[in-house]
Amino acid sequence: MVGQPFVSVIIPVKNFERTIEKTFEYLLNVDYPHQYWEWVIADGGSNDKTIAIIKEWQKKYPFIKLVEVPGCPSPGFARNRALEAVKGDFLFFTDADCAPDKNWINEMLGHFERDPKIAAVGGEVYTLKVDPDNMVEAWCQHFRFNMVSPRYGFIKEGYYPDFPKEPKPSEIGGHKGYFFGTCNVAYRKSVLDKLNLKFWERPTGEDMNLSYETRRNGYKFYFAPKAKVDHMHRADLKVLRKVWITYGQAHLPLIDKYVKKKGLEVIFQCLKNNPSLYLPFPIKGFVYLGNFHLMHIFALLFLASAVLSLIWQVPVLKFFSLATFLLTLYFAYQYVKWNFGMEPKSKFFTWCKMKYLTNLSFIQGGLRDFAKYKILCIEPSF
Repeated sequence: MVGQPFVSVIIPVKNFERTIEKTFEYLLNVDYPHQYWEWVIADGGSNDKTIAIIKEWQKKYPFIKLVEVPGCPSPGFARNRALEAVKGDFLFFTDADCAPDKNWINEMLGHFERDPKIAAVGGEVYTLKVDPDNMVEAWCQHFRFNMVSPRYGFIKEGYYPDFPKEPKPSEIGGHKGYFFGTCNVAYRKSVLDKLNLKFWERPTGEDMNLSYETRRNGYKFYFAPKAKVDHMHRADLKVLRKVWITYGQAHLPLIDKYVKKKGLEVIFQCLKNNPSLYLPFPIKGFVYLGNFHLMHIFALLFLASAVLSLIWQVPVLKFFSLATFLLTLYFAYQYVKWNFGMEPKSKFFTWCKMKYLTNLSFIQGGLRDFAKYKILCIEPSF
């Protein structure tokens, strides 16, 4: 890489007065010469103190640009407006609730320099707690919310797999859908320009779509965990549940766009290595079978058999009722046992509630637009 590249840090915002100054403070500590960067903040119509905070910082730091997008329909729309204003050779994306590491930029640039076929470098995402007593933040930290490595079986540093020629549903919306979230990724601008790519402007899934569009054109993605950011997560369970609903909703239009073959992919999440089976079916989609799903399936079978055994005194029904009851308890235990390690242990049932409700929201999101797309997405168990 000849000379010092100019980089653009792009941040979409809307009502981030709680965390945006913390993000700015961490960005200022990033080791990169200020004459070779710009921050492009795209505000999607904040009605709190966010814009006032940005303008105060602009008075001190001329490299901060503010792009106002009133009535902005989505984060992707805001990022596209920011892209119209950038000057950088490399585009660094993060959010106004993130805290980049000191070596964030240099770590990513080093990988771009090593391989010109790398279109994007993404780093790891950890947690930065704002309120030490906030239970939702503590849950997100324990859950490893938005972390990259656990999403793909605790992968190490290296290249993402090549984009499949005929992707399965789980390779687009499931556990094999390799992408970089826009809270921590950098793109080579020349690649986006060459392919004429931008974010789609749907309410969600824009980061996944841009990843897939770039990778399916033969460009490489590199996972660099040392280029980390700490994420300040949602502090309210209701807001967190809405986020998980949108995550599930994103999968249907993505599968509609990238998966051509009809059929249901059944992923046995309850078994080691998540084996899958592709079944002929008139629609596309995936069905995960994990502890969350099996807990409910056997609970329903238990209730049905218990009622029937009261009507018909048949020994086999009583045996079936007992067996399904024990299986319900088994899968319920498998589902919640991860929460036994959380502190404080006195809040065990609170942790279980958060896990259950966020998982339920994910599944609700995957089913929400079924009538529109005729695509079935039964999302994974946590």
